Amino acid sequence: MGLKVYINGEYFEKDQAKVSVFDHGLLYGDGVFEGIRSYSRLVFKLKEHIDRLYESSQGIMLTIPLSKEEMIKAVVATLKLNELDNAYIRLVVTRGMGDLGLDPRKCKHASVIVITDNIKLYPEKMYKEGLSIITVPTPRNIPEALNPQIKSLNYLNNILAKIEALNSGYEEALMFTAHGYVAECTGDNIFIIKDNNLITPPAFLGILKGITRACVMDIAKKSGMTVKEEVITRHNIYTADECFLTGTAAEIIPVVGVDKRIIGDGKPGKITLSLMKEFRKVTKTDGVKY
Repeated sequence: MGLKVYINGEYFEKDQAKVSVFDHGLLYGDGVFEGIRSYSRLVFKLKEHIDRLYESSQGIMLTIPLSKEEMIKAVVATLKLNELDNAYIRLVVTRGMGDLGLDPRKCKHASVIVITDNIKLYPEKMYKEGLSIITVPTPRNIPEALNPQIKSLNYLNNILAKIEALNSGYEEALMFTAHGYVAECTGDNIFIIKDNNLITPPAFLGILKGITRACVMDIAKKSGMTVKEEVITRHNIYTADECFLTGTAAEIIPVVGVDKRIIGDGKPGKITLSLMKEFRKVTKTDGVKY
């Protein structure tokens, strides 16, 4: 059986799942999304993801035609239909079909899409040996222009930074704010460990408050670590004891090099490995069963 995709209450085969070329999600990136994971038939932190989806939609004055409870049911039903035990879920809400102008009032009905499939951002080897990343010139969008707290369908800012990384032979790029402070990577939040303190950039600098980011901070606090949200510079990254990235798709991935500077001893650090182990435990308990 091929994968089925949920679109506005109906299911379509993967190659038949389509939206109109007049949909403003396609024409202008006018919409919001969430990436979610399920583990052994448990949708990890589904409520938190749904809450953030609706917060993003409110931020762009986009009314989602489903209640939060109905959205959860749609996600669970799609996973069951596709018989996926471990999956990546992409929730997409577009402004809907309009005309070729910008006016969102021309879009009368928002579209809701639920895609369930598999995803693997990085090879297993990188989780064991660590990832090397590079800083890039493209700055993160300033919050006053397009707040990164809104997970919009317009990801061109991130894509341009990703291109810069790939052109330099790296898989991931570290982006800075317009003032030169560490923001986040193209799809992940960043953490450093220094003198047993876990440090990550504060949200007000213009980063996404990641669900995995919050989970890792909670795990670290419970383990007795000091967790800080502080402004981080390039120098702080270069001189960190350990470094890692977090994201729904990536989970926790160790960083062992930045701009050809070796982080720590060039191997995934003990604290990072411990947090990875504890995070995997949480993915089996915190979420919605299906």
